[in-house]
Amino acid sequence: MNDPDRTPAGDAFAEFAISVLRLAGPLNVAGDILAKPSGQTSARWQVLAAARHGPMSVADAARALGLARQGVQRIADLLAEEGLIAYEDNPAHQRAKLMVLTPAGTGVLGEIKERQAAWADRLGADLGEDRLRQASALIAEAISVLKERSPLPEQASEDQGHVRRNSR
Repeated sequence: MNDPDRTPAGDAFAEFAISVLRLAGPLNVAGDILAKPSGQTSARWQVLAAARHGPMSVADAARALGLARQGVQRIADLLAEEGLIAYEDNPAHQRAKLMVLTPAGTGVLGEIKERQAAWADRLGADLGEDRLRQASALIAEAISVLKERSPLPEQASEDQGHVRRNSR
């Protein structure tokens, strides 16, 4: 099976997307290493950091992090059992409690942030502030464009049927 032809811009976007996806792995490994001395993982760190931004529901945190609500719920429940977050009543929703960082959670998050700051400073110096800011802006723009232009499920299945019919 031959790869479909793309424009040079299409090739550039595909390479960009693959690079971003490949970046996630090493970032998660680094996050786990930075969080481990505080007894945490990257995923737990992300939920603690979300709770630090103020009371928010698990669903709100999941949306902000781009993760599944069920996974965030599981992690939040573990953090609550350990006393790192607490659940409070949500005036806007009877069943969806709000996550709040506890003093213990604030301490753990502070420890991780200290290690992360030194690590980020080293990498930032190696890669260059201007280049990193340009890359961040491009990623933010790509996210926005993808949200606007992603195919709807009906379009995706129609497109797949079109490809199947034309490949016979």
